[in-house]
Amino acid sequence: MAPIGTLWGIAGQRQTKVILCVAAVNGFELNTPEWSFKSKPAEFVAKFPYGKIPSFEGADGFKLIEGAPIARYLSSIGSVNLLGANAHEEALVDQWLHFAEHEIGIPAGLVAGMIYGYFTPFTLQILSKNTDRIIGALEHLESHLAGRPSGYVALDSLTLADLVLAGAIHSASSMALGAADRAKFPHIFAHYAKVTADERIKQYWGTENFLEARITEPKAAPF
Repeated sequence: MAPIGTLWGIAGQRQTKVILCVAAVNGFELNTPEWSFKSKPAEFVAKFPYGKIPSFEGADGFKLIEGAPIARYLSSIGSVNLLGANAHEEALVDQWLHFAEHEIGIPAGLVAGMIYGYFTPFTLQILSKNTDRIIGALEHLESHLAGRPSGYVALDSLTLADLVLAGAIHSASSMALGAADRAKFPHIFAHYAKVTADERIKQYWGTENFLEARITEPKAAPF
């Protein structure tokens, strides 16, 4: 199969991981050019002047930015239903997708931005506040997953919400949550293990970057 388009992103970014998973589940091939924050390719800047990743250009010239819309678009044109079969199911998938993005992914990104000095000077108090926000979201999510016999977050099979949640959990575990934090949420990490063990997508995940203890001081940016 010829590539359906080009995805600009970096392998460690949770949104890029999710998009690559949607493509893999549907058997899509994507071009994935080299990309760097320090040296954005001229071709990329010409097509996406805002300069944000992930960005997608389809083989037909259709362009999108932002991780969730790209993942949703690829899901909508794929042969595997990741979005739900009716209005109720689609709403549930959307609900948990947005919960994962906004209640876990965004504060995890703020933690990373402070640790690496992207957004604001390092302040332990603000770092702890964002980590506490993640913990509060995880407490709600843990209770929800405890009542889900299938182990999936929205429906009884894999959906886009599960992939987005896995991305948010990977990010939070790599930047904000120590081992002691994660031990409090067995259902969440059983969900992460279930989703990421899928042979079609397991190459994009792992636990090797998960923290042993919370980070308490600034670090050099990895890219």
